[in-house]
Amino acid sequence: MNCRRGDIVLVLFPDSNLQTSKRRPALVVQAEELAADLPQTIVAMITSNIMRNGPPTRVLVQGVNAKRSGLLMDSVIMTDNLATVRYEEIDRVIGRLGEVTELDSVAIDPGTVTPSIR
Repeated sequence: MNCRRGDIVLVLFPDSNLQTSKRRPALVVQAEELAADLPQTIVAMITSNIMRNGPPTRVLVQGVNAKRSGLLMDSVIMTDNLATVRYEEIDRVIGRLGEVTELDSVAIDPGTVTPSIR
């Protein structure tokens, strides 16, 4: 699977027990320069449960930006829930997040305000 940082993919995302998983959207967050010729990438979980928004490490994607990025509804990118997944677990790229810089600023300085992409 060929995917890049900022792509939203449909992937078999592992649960915290590492024994079960669920097919869900996820954001590819691995930096391009970290590619080590391994068939895997780092992704952040995406949930449509917007009640999980709140902590500064979570980014709300809503409205037009949610639709443009391939998400079916308003969603929360959980940058505090990362997984390394093998390419074979990625079904397909469903869209692309236009501004990954919003996430970069969350990683650098979470601050006290919950970020959102509208």
